Amino acid sequence: MMQDTGHIFSPIKEELICFHNTSTTELIDPTLPYHRHDAYEVYLFLRGNSLMYLEQSCYKLVPGDLILIRPGELHRCICLDTQTYERIGLNIRETAMNKLSSRRSSLSSCFESHAFGKNNLTRLTQEQIVYYTGLAAQLIACLRSEEYGQDILAEAYAAQLLVFINTLYRSSTHSPYNIMPELVSNTMSYIKSHLAEDISSGHLEQEFHYSSKYISRLFREHTGLTIRSYIIDQRVSLAKSHLAAGKSVADACELSGFSDYANFIRSFKKSAGISPGKYKAIKHTVRYRNGALYGKL
Repeated sequence: MMQDTGHIFSPIKEELICFHNTSTTELIDPTLPYHRHDAYEVYLFLRGNSLMYLEQSCYKLVPGDLILIRPGELHRCICLDTQTYERIGLNIRETAMNKLSSRRSSLSSCFESHAFGKNNLTRLTQEQIVYYTGLAAQLIACLRSEEYGQDILAEAYAAQLLVFINTLYRSSTHSPYNIMPELVSNTMSYIKSHLAEDISSGHLEQEFHYSSKYISRLFREHTGLTIRSYIIDQRVSLAKSHLAAGKSVADACELSGFSDYANFIRSFKKSAGISPGKYKAIKHTVRYRNGALYGKL
Protein backbone atom coordinates (compact mmCIF):
# COMPACT_ATOMS: atom_id res chain seq x y z
CA MET A 1 0.00 0.00 0.00
CA MET A 2 1.37 3.40 -0.97
CA GLN A 3 1.03 6.19 1.56
CA ASP A 4 1.09 9.27 -0.66
CA THR A 5 -1.13 8.35 -3.61
CA GLY A 6 -4.40 7.42 -1.94
CA HIS A 7 -3.84 3.75 -2.80
CA ILE A 8 -4.90 2.40 0.59
CA PHE A 9 -7.33 -0.28 -0.61
CA SER A 10 -6.31 -3.80 0.46
CA PRO A 11 -8.54 -6.37 -1.24
CA ILE A 12 -9.45 -9.71 0.36
CA LYS A 13 -9.24 -12.40 -2.31
CA GLU A 14 -10.45 -15.45 -0.38
CA GLU A 15 -14.09 -15.85 0.62
CA LEU A 16 -13.13 -16.65 4.21
CA ILE A 17 -9.88 -16.06 6.12
CA CYS A 18 -9.12 -16.69 9.79
CA PHE A 19 -5.76 -16.32 11.51
CA HIS A 20 -4.26 -16.25 15.00
CA ASN A 21 -0.99 -14.29 14.92
CA THR A 22 1.61 -13.43 17.53
CA SER A 23 4.52 -11.11 16.81
CA THR A 24 6.85 -8.51 18.31
CA THR A 25 7.93 -6.62 15.20
CA GLU A 26 4.86 -5.98 13.04
CA LEU A 27 3.00 -2.68 12.89
CA ILE A 28 5.38 -0.78 15.14
CA ASP A 29 6.00 1.85 12.47
CA PRO A 30 3.63 4.74 13.35
CA THR A 31 3.60 5.89 9.71
CA LEU A 32 1.69 2.82 8.55
CA PRO A 33 -1.40 4.28 6.89
CA TYR A 34 -5.09 3.67 7.22
CA HIS A 35 -6.39 0.99 4.89
CA ARG A 36 -9.74 -0.49 3.96
CA HIS A 37 -10.95 -3.88 2.73
CA ASP A 38 -13.75 -5.05 0.47
CA ALA A 39 -14.80 -7.63 3.06
CA TYR A 40 -16.08 -7.74 6.62
CA GLU A 41 -13.42 -8.01 9.32
CA VAL A 42 -13.59 -9.15 12.94
CA TYR A 43 -10.55 -8.36 15.09
CA LEU A 44 -10.00 -9.77 18.59
CA PHE A 45 -7.13 -8.17 20.52
CA LEU A 46 -5.40 -10.54 22.95
CA ARG A 47 -2.03 -9.04 23.95
CA GLY A 48 0.14 -6.01 23.35
CA ASN A 49 0.41 -2.25 23.76
CA SER A 50 -1.59 -1.04 20.79
CA LEU A 51 -3.85 1.62 19.39
CA MET A 52 -6.70 0.92 16.97
CA TYR A 53 -7.59 3.78 14.65
CA LEU A 54 -11.01 3.38 13.07
CA GLU A 55 -12.32 6.15 10.84
CA GLN A 56 -12.49 9.23 13.14
CA SER A 57 -11.84 7.35 16.37
CA CYS A 58 -8.81 5.95 18.18
CA TYR A 59 -8.92 3.38 20.99
CA LYS A 60 -6.26 2.18 23.42
CA LEU A 61 -6.81 -1.57 23.21
CA VAL A 62 -7.39 -3.86 26.17
CA PRO A 63 -7.18 -7.68 25.93
CA GLY A 64 -10.61 -8.93 24.95
CA ASP A 65 -11.51 -5.94 22.80
CA LEU A 66 -13.52 -7.19 19.82
CA ILE A 67 -13.80 -4.85 16.85
CA LEU A 68 -16.14 -5.13 13.88
CA ILE A 69 -15.05 -3.47 10.65
CA ARG A 70 -17.39 -3.09 7.70
CA PRO A 71 -16.26 -3.19 4.07
CA GLY A 72 -14.82 0.22 3.29
CA GLU A 73 -14.19 1.37 6.86
CA LEU A 74 -10.73 2.90 7.26
CA HIS A 75 -8.63 1.41 10.04
CA ARG A 76 -5.12 0.69 11.23
CA CYS A 77 -3.51 -0.84 14.33
CA ILE A 78 -0.29 0.62 15.70
CA CYS A 79 1.94 -1.05 18.30
CA LEU A 80 3.52 1.41 20.71
CA ASP A 81 6.45 -0.81 21.68
CA THR A 82 7.90 -4.30 21.15
CA GLN A 83 5.65 -6.11 23.60
CA THR A 84 4.21 -9.33 22.23
CA TYR A 85 1.31 -8.46 19.94
CA GLU A 86 -1.38 -11.14 19.63
CA ARG A 87 -4.70 -11.05 17.83
CA ILE A 88 -7.25 -13.21 16.00
CA GLY A 89 -8.55 -11.96 12.69
CA LEU A 90 -11.52 -13.04 10.59
CA ASN A 91 -12.21 -11.73 7.08
CA ILE A 92 -15.34 -12.74 5.23
CA ARG A 93 -16.55 -11.48 1.88
CA GLU A 94 -20.15 -10.41 1.36
CA THR A 95 -20.92 -13.42 -0.83
CA ALA A 96 -19.82 -15.81 1.93
CA MET A 97 -21.70 -13.81 4.56
CA ASN A 98 -24.89 -14.05 2.50
CA LYS A 99 -24.37 -17.79 2.02
CA LEU A 100 -24.11 -18.37 5.78
CA SER A 101 -27.05 -16.11 6.62
CA SER A 102 -30.76 -16.86 6.36
CA ARG A 103 -33.75 -14.65 5.71
CA ARG A 104 -34.51 -14.67 9.45
CA SER A 105 -30.93 -14.29 10.68
CA SER A 106 -28.62 -11.92 8.83
CA LEU A 107 -25.10 -12.48 10.15
CA SER A 108 -24.00 -9.08 8.89
CA SER A 109 -26.49 -7.24 11.11
CA CYS A 110 -23.89 -6.67 13.86
CA PHE A 111 -21.81 -4.77 11.30
CA GLU A 112 -24.64 -2.87 9.66
CA SER A 113 -26.76 -1.92 12.69
CA HIS A 114 -24.58 1.03 13.69
CA ALA A 115 -23.40 4.16 11.92
CA PHE A 116 -20.28 3.99 9.78
CA GLY A 117 -17.20 4.20 12.03
CA LYS A 118 -19.19 4.21 15.29
CA ASN A 119 -19.97 1.64 18.01
CA ASN A 120 -17.56 -0.87 16.48
CA LEU A 121 -15.98 -2.11 19.70
CA THR A 122 -17.13 -4.30 22.55
CA ARG A 123 -15.18 -6.13 25.26
CA LEU A 124 -15.23 -9.86 25.98
CA THR A 125 -14.97 -11.49 29.39
CA GLN A 126 -12.23 -14.06 29.98
CA GLU A 127 -14.77 -16.86 29.57
CA GLN A 128 -15.95 -15.38 26.27
CA ILE A 129 -12.35 -15.02 25.06
CA VAL A 130 -11.74 -18.72 25.72
CA TYR A 131 -14.91 -19.71 23.84
CA TYR A 132 -14.12 -17.42 20.90
CA THR A 133 -10.50 -18.60 20.70
CA GLY A 134 -11.62 -22.23 20.69
CA LEU A 135 -14.04 -21.72 17.80
CA ALA A 136 -11.42 -19.75 15.86
CA ALA A 137 -8.87 -22.55 16.35
CA GLN A 138 -11.34 -25.08 14.93
CA LEU A 139 -12.08 -22.80 11.98
CA ILE A 140 -8.39 -22.24 11.23
CA ALA A 141 -7.71 -26.00 11.34
CA CYS A 142 -10.55 -26.67 8.90
CA LEU A 143 -9.44 -23.94 6.50
CA ARG A 144 -5.93 -25.44 6.41
CA SER A 145 -7.13 -29.01 5.87
CA GLU A 146 -7.70 -30.71 2.53
CA GLU A 147 -9.55 -33.65 4.07
CA TYR A 148 -13.10 -34.58 3.12
CA GLY A 149 -15.79 -32.42 4.69
CA GLN A 150 -13.46 -29.83 6.19
CA ASP A 151 -14.83 -27.08 3.94
CA ILE A 152 -18.33 -27.75 5.25
CA LEU A 153 -17.10 -27.78 8.84
CA ALA A 154 -15.26 -24.49 8.22
CA GLU A 155 -18.54 -22.86 7.24
CA ALA A 156 -20.20 -24.31 10.32
CA TYR A 157 -17.54 -22.90 12.65
CA ALA A 158 -17.63 -19.54 10.85
CA ALA A 159 -21.42 -19.44 11.31
CA GLN A 160 -21.06 -20.26 15.02
CA LEU A 161 -18.53 -17.47 15.45
CA LEU A 162 -20.75 -14.96 13.67
CA VAL A 163 -23.84 -15.96 15.66
CA PHE A 164 -21.81 -15.55 18.85
CA ILE A 165 -20.53 -12.13 17.72
CA ASN A 166 -24.01 -10.94 16.80
CA THR A 167 -25.34 -12.06 20.19
CA LEU A 168 -22.53 -10.18 21.95
CA TYR A 169 -23.17 -6.94 20.09
CA ARG A 170 -26.91 -7.10 20.62
CA SER A 171 -26.41 -7.09 24.39
CA SER A 172 -23.26 -4.93 24.60
CA THR A 173 -23.30 -1.79 26.73
CA HIS A 174 -19.57 -1.11 26.46
CA SER A 175 -18.61 2.49 25.59
CA PRO A 176 -14.92 2.76 24.59
CA TYR A 177 -13.07 6.03 25.16
CA ASN A 178 -12.10 7.82 21.95
CA ILE A 179 -8.61 9.37 22.20
CA MET A 180 -8.40 10.73 18.63
CA PRO A 181 -7.29 14.40 18.70
CA GLU A 182 -10.32 16.59 18.08
CA LEU A 183 -8.57 18.54 15.31
CA VAL A 184 -7.89 15.36 13.32
CA SER A 185 -11.44 14.09 13.81
CA ASN A 186 -12.91 17.46 12.82
CA THR A 187 -10.68 17.68 9.76
CA MET A 188 -11.91 14.28 8.61
CA SER A 189 -15.52 15.36 9.17
CA TYR A 190 -14.98 18.60 7.27
CA ILE A 191 -13.45 16.78 4.30
CA LYS A 192 -16.31 14.26 4.17
CA SER A 193 -18.87 17.08 4.28
CA HIS A 194 -17.22 19.07 1.49
CA LEU A 195 -16.08 16.38 -0.95
CA ALA A 196 -17.97 17.90 -3.86
CA GLU A 197 -16.28 21.26 -3.27
CA ASP A 198 -12.75 22.56 -3.59
CA ILE A 199 -10.80 21.70 -0.42
CA SER A 200 -7.58 23.66 -0.08
CA SER A 201 -5.12 24.23 2.76
CA GLY A 202 -6.51 27.77 2.96
CA HIS A 203 -10.02 26.45 3.56
CA LEU A 204 -8.75 24.26 6.40
CA GLU A 205 -6.84 27.14 7.98
CA GLN A 206 -9.92 29.34 7.82
CA GLU A 207 -12.14 26.62 9.27
CA PHE A 208 -9.92 25.52 12.18
CA HIS A 209 -7.70 28.57 12.84
CA TYR A 210 -4.48 26.57 12.75
CA SER A 211 -1.71 26.71 10.18
CA SER A 212 -2.07 24.22 7.34
CA LYS A 213 1.39 22.88 8.19
CA TYR A 214 0.30 22.01 11.74
CA ILE A 215 -2.99 20.47 10.57
CA SER A 216 -1.18 18.37 7.96
CA ARG A 217 1.48 17.17 10.41
CA LEU A 218 -1.05 16.16 13.07
CA PHE A 219 -3.29 14.52 10.46
CA ARG A 220 -0.47 12.40 9.05
CA GLU A 221 0.74 11.48 12.53
CA HIS A 222 -2.64 9.97 13.40
CA THR A 223 -3.70 8.52 10.04
CA GLY A 224 -0.46 7.70 8.25
CA LEU A 225 -1.90 9.63 5.29
CA THR A 226 -1.43 13.03 3.76
CA ILE A 227 -4.57 15.16 3.63
CA ARG A 228 -4.43 15.03 -0.16
CA SER A 229 -4.38 11.23 -0.25
CA TYR A 230 -7.26 11.11 2.26
CA ILE A 231 -9.35 13.47 0.11
CA ILE A 232 -8.74 11.35 -2.98
CA ASP A 233 -9.60 8.17 -1.09
CA GLN A 234 -12.85 9.64 0.23
CA ARG A 235 -13.83 10.89 -3.22
CA VAL A 236 -13.16 7.48 -4.76
CA SER A 237 -15.18 5.86 -1.97
CA LEU A 238 -18.07 8.24 -2.66
CA ALA A 239 -17.82 7.52 -6.38
CA LYS A 240 -18.10 3.80 -5.63
CA SER A 241 -21.36 4.43 -3.78
CA HIS A 242 -22.76 6.39 -6.72
CA LEU A 243 -21.69 3.71 -9.21
CA ALA A 244 -23.19 0.94 -7.07
CA ALA A 245 -26.44 2.95 -6.97
CA GLY A 246 -26.54 2.99 -10.78
CA LYS A 247 -25.08 6.43 -11.57
CA SER A 248 -23.11 6.84 -14.77
CA VAL A 249 -19.34 7.12 -14.62
CA ALA A 250 -19.54 10.80 -15.64
CA ASP A 251 -22.12 11.56 -12.96
CA ALA A 252 -20.12 9.69 -10.31
CA CYS A 253 -17.08 11.76 -11.26
CA GLU A 254 -18.90 15.06 -10.87
CA LEU A 255 -20.86 14.14 -7.75
CA SER A 256 -17.69 12.96 -5.99
CA GLY A 257 -15.81 16.22 -6.41
CA PHE A 258 -13.40 15.34 -9.20
CA SER A 259 -13.01 18.36 -11.45
CA ASP A 260 -11.09 16.49 -14.13
CA TYR A 261 -12.53 13.33 -15.75
CA ALA A 262 -9.16 11.88 -16.75
CA ASN A 263 -7.83 12.39 -13.23
CA PHE A 264 -10.94 10.67 -11.85
CA ILE A 265 -10.41 7.59 -14.03
CA ARG A 266 -6.74 7.45 -13.12
CA SER A 267 -7.32 7.95 -9.38
CA PHE A 268 -10.18 5.44 -9.27
CA LYS A 269 -8.19 2.76 -11.06
CA LYS A 270 -5.13 3.32 -8.87
CA SER A 271 -7.23 3.04 -5.71
CA ALA A 272 -9.70 0.30 -6.65
CA GLY A 273 -7.53 -1.65 -9.07
CA ILE A 274 -10.18 -1.53 -11.80
CA SER A 275 -11.88 1.15 -13.90
CA PRO A 276 -15.10 2.85 -12.73
CA GLY A 277 -17.03 1.23 -15.56
CA LYS A 278 -15.88 -2.27 -14.62
CA TYR A 279 -16.62 -1.57 -10.95
CA LYS A 280 -20.18 -0.56 -11.82
CA ALA A 281 -20.68 -3.69 -13.92
CA ILE A 282 -19.44 -5.95 -11.12
CA LYS A 283 -21.70 -4.29 -8.55
CA HIS A 284 -24.68 -4.65 -10.88
CA THR A 285 -23.93 -8.37 -11.32
CA VAL A 286 -23.57 -8.97 -7.57
CA ARG A 287 -26.80 -7.09 -6.85
CA TYR A 288 -28.63 -9.17 -9.47
CA ARG A 289 -27.29 -12.46 -8.08
CA ASN A 290 -28.17 -11.52 -4.50
CA GLY A 291 -31.68 -10.59 -5.60
CA ALA A 292 -32.07 -13.86 -7.43
CA LEU A 293 -30.76 -15.78 -4.38
CA TYR A 294 -33.17 -14.24 -1.90
CA GLY A 295 -35.97 -14.36 -4.41
CA LYS A 296 -35.87 -18.14 -4.27
CA LEU A 297 -36.19 -18.35 -0.49
